[in-house]
Amino acid sequence: MSGAEQMNGARLPRRRGLGRDTSGTSLIEFAVLLPVFVTLVFGMIDLGRLFWVQTAMQHGAEMAARCATINTTTCGTANQIQTYAGTQAYGLTLPTNTFTATTPTCGNQVIGSYTFSFLASFNGTSMTLSAKSCYPR
Repeated sequence: MSGAEQMNGARLPRRRGLGRDTSGTSLIEFAVLLPVFVTLVFGMIDLGRLFWVQTAMQHGAEMAARCATINTTTCGTANQIQTYAGTQAYGLTLPTNTFTATTPTCGNQVIGSYTFSFLASFNGTSMTLSAKSCYPR
């Protein structure tokens, strides 16, 4: 630089070296963080599904135990109770053998057991969910 250019504050453009080139940094950061972000999003979706299925099963068990005590025409047999529990499970289509009906000392009891499979799992992880309700006679 000449002395006149230095005094006026003007600078000549520098050549960028390989160590100072940052044009691909955003792409690399995106590539590193994308799998983490996608895993978190699908994990939250799976967690929401898990809570939904658990709540639906519990609701189905409670309504079926109540029906077995109060409405014996609709829920008179164990088969009818199982079917009723499946229909009360908040929009889930569960097999009828998910729920079992018994009559212990507490009253009419309905127990549900369902194997929940995670979508975001790469190795097919699953969890057994259970619901139980007993309504006095």
